[in-house]
Amino acid sequence: RAALGLRDGGVVPDVVIAHPGWGEGLFLKEVWPDCRLGLYCEFHYSADGADSGFDPEFQRAQPGDASRLRLKNLNTQLHMVMAEAGLAPTRGQASTFPQPFRDRITVVHDGIDTAEVVPRADARFRLPGGDSVGRDDEILTFVNRNLEPYRGYHVFMRALPAILRRRPKARVLIVGGDGVSYGARAPGQRTWKEIFIDEVRPAVAPADWARVHFLGNLPYADFVTLLQVSSVHVYLTYPFVLSWSLLEAMSAGCAIVASDTAPLREAIEHDRTGRLVDFFDVAGLGDTVCALLEDPAARAALGERARAFVRETCDLRTRGLPRQLAWVDALAGRAVPA
Repeated sequence: RAALGLRDGGVVPDVVIAHPGWGEGLFLKEVWPDCRLGLYCEFHYSADGADSGFDPEFQRAQPGDASRLRLKNLNTQLHMVMAEAGLAPTRGQASTFPQPFRDRITVVHDGIDTAEVVPRADARFRLPGGDSVGRDDEILTFVNRNLEPYRGYHVFMRALPAILRRRPKARVLIVGGDGVSYGARAPGQRTWKEIFIDEVRPAVAPADWARVHFLGNLPYADFVTLLQVSSVHVYLTYPFVLSWSLLEAMSAGCAIVASDTAPLREAIEHDRTGRLVDFFDVAGLGDTVCALLEDPAARAALGERARAFVRETCDLRTRGLPRQLAWVDALAGRAVPA
């Protein structure tokens, strides 16, 4: 009905771009039969080999799981029949889509503003109690939109007791909300955040726990400052979509410790643009973080190469945006974008 109102007002688009996941684009060709439909191809679910069933602690197979995933893909598959082309931010995300539509997907990341997200030697981040920290402090950062298993919050928390014991000057800055972005909600009336705080808290001395700061969600400018003061930044994820925050941390020159899972291997080359650890290896995560905190030269080299990678591959103004606009122009010109 909204599209009909636009059409009756004289709007006749050459191209419509839709996210296929929830169905908003399904009927647009009924309104504008000659428009070219492009899809933002974020993720196509699979019963195996991706996020589903990856973490046996939380994702125990149920008889209806495969059917549930088929239903989650239904809108996307109906869109693919009608669409001329797709756009995906990473090769890994594009590869989840079935043929023959996969051959019509162009891989272009949305882009990171590397002119805004830059390293800053003089950056200072203010903590909730009023103290501020900077590049001369030992800062371990971890960022999720919401603190949950899909993004490795449980693994990170389980590594904290050993990290805090071994690094008595380190401060841990954790960003993320209490809700759920992906996966299932926590059991009962609790949050994943609470569950894993309660699990590890008995193993951490009170003085050490005082160095752990849960910051909730931050305004974007504060988030960038947080990255600029980070000594080591940890990013973990199931085999799923890649978070912008990882590439923003790289753009800020962070030394990254990341999970060795499918979406990350496109950005993190081990010991070049970051260090990779097995997602489930709690001890290995702690060892890798502590080794980097001990080695400022390695951190600087990793951070420098991480920023260079982002600038070369997905800078907003020189890579992401021009390539996306070229994709739209090709689609409008009746071509299938390369």
